[in-house]
Amino acid sequence: MAETTDVPTVEMGEDTLDALKLFSRRKNPSDGEETGSLPISIETASNPYHYKMDYPSVGTCVIINNKNFKKSTQMTTRNGTDIDAGLAIKTFSELGYKLKVANDLPVDKMMDLLCEVSKEDHSKSASFVCILLSHGDEGVIYGTDGFEKLENMSRPFKGNYCRGLVGKPKLFFIQACRGTQLDDGIETDSVVEQTSDKLPMEADFLYAYSTAPGYYSWRNTQNGSWFIQALCEMLKHFKGELELMQILTRVNHKVATQFESDSNLPGFTGKKQIPCISSMLTKEFYFPK
Repeated sequence: MAETTDVPTVEMGEDTLDALKLFSRRKNPSDGEETGSLPISIETASNPYHYKMDYPSVGTCVIINNKNFKKSTQMTTRNGTDIDAGLAIKTFSELGYKLKVANDLPVDKMMDLLCEVSKEDHSKSASFVCILLSHGDEGVIYGTDGFEKLENMSRPFKGNYCRGLVGKPKLFFIQACRGTQLDDGIETDSVVEQTSDKLPMEADFLYAYSTAPGYYSWRNTQNGSWFIQALCEMLKHFKGELELMQILTRVNHKVATQFESDSNLPGFTGKKQIPCISSMLTKEFYFPK
């Protein structure tokens, strides 16, 4: 599906979608096999409800920014994504992350990059961040030549592959469509404001999606996507003050209440969007100030 672009309140730009080709869906090309779970030691921290942050490094942030796609994919150019990439680079650099930025990667190169990073020594890092800016569909992310399951892209960072990140937050921020549904919004009459020596293999992952399952994701050609704009703004304002889930709730609020699409596509104007958080975090995470 193609991504959608929106109209923020500053400059006007065409709104477009981060999904597969409009009105088309495809089968996933390959499935990866999951290995059996292994015992994992938990690293204790002074506060059992906060992730430990007193490491030499806050961690690595991988940003994959896919703008141009091969004709065989039938994907449109993601105009405005470079704005997102620039915002993400600035924001996560200021948070202290070591950046690895890649543009227009085919599927095999995306997987190579993530596997390569997962094999690095993360023992002195507090966390890991991956930001994916691309077209997508439910459960898949597009490279320039095709698509891959998100679960395959995050697999290299699970405990049986990446021991240095065991018990540490692994955060994935995903700007991509997850289906072909449009959210018309609804008018309102009022505004209503025990420990163990092992961890599950899926523990300490967080996936922050730009949109709810099944829906398009909007991106403005001049200002970037609604989700990345809101995410970077809230991180800047509340880093070190609010816990990550509180920040992401504010991101949801901003996207839900302050954006509405203005598109040249018939029937695509006046649409809304709500980000979606899937968290397997086991503690509270505070970004450094």
